[in-house]
Amino acid sequence: MSSLLSDRALLWLGALLYLAGFAVGCLTVAQRKNSGGPHAILKTLLTGGLFFQTMGLYVRGMAVGGCPLGNTFELFQFVAWSAMVLYFVVGTTFRVSLLGLFTAGYAAALAVISLLVPEWDLVRGLKIFGNNPWIEFHAALAVFSYGVFGILAITSSMLLLQTASLKNKQLDGLFWFLPSVVQLDQINFRLLLAGVALLTCSLGVGASWWVRNTDTVDAAKLTITVSIWFTYLVVSLLRWRGRLVAVRFAWVCIVLFLLALMSLKPVNASRHTTTPVPAVR
Repeated sequence: MSSLLSDRALLWLGALLYLAGFAVGCLTVAQRKNSGGPHAILKTLLTGGLFFQTMGLYVRGMAVGGCPLGNTFELFQFVAWSAMVLYFVVGTTFRVSLLGLFTAGYAAALAVISLLVPEWDLVRGLKIFGNNPWIEFHAALAVFSYGVFGILAITSSMLLLQTASLKNKQLDGLFWFLPSVVQLDQINFRLLLAGVALLTCSLGVGASWWVRNTDTVDAAKLTITVSIWFTYLVVSLLRWRGRLVAVRFAWVCIVLFLLALMSLKPVNASRHTTTPVPAVR
């Protein structure tokens, strides 16, 4: 298939299938259908979208000889891909049926926006990790943790919607599909711990290598990444101590993820790429 379609064509197919899944999900909610048929269609569309996005990232990875994290476009695509992978795990584990709708919209937005901004994909680095599997693992793990934080932002949004429905006594529409506030708050805490654990492992792997060669450490990238990790760590401690729960906790998780997402571009700009090459079309 990769010989017939370019990497961007595959990524476009994935994004369009995510959009189609989002449309089906919205229609299902509007019609208040909770049967297996619409859910099966939604999952089929999202599975197809994940397949084509995975193929597109695979083609790009083969072209540069490593994990496709060489520019802002690839970072956004990888975060969207991570969120969709996590949906199939988290949605099944916590039985959150409406999560597919929210994740589809979120992944489609990230994928389409990155595809519509040509400047993000003009140039990327060839073998940006210098054939070092540990540094590549560190980078992939860090970006994957952003995918966890993205799902956390989605479930936090669901908690805010559920809270608003209860306060306004609007017990129809989304209310019928959303889990309880207590369940969503518990899910948020578990997702936060998972994201912090992944980012901690990523920083640990990176630090074990950087101490051997401090010249490879970019101060701006290190400062931004550690700041995000430390902030999420503080939030997790506050949540564990009961100082930050429910609505306030949800708002903090959403704002933090938006800040983390905005940090991807400066982090990528601060990276020292080895051999800049035109992006594959």
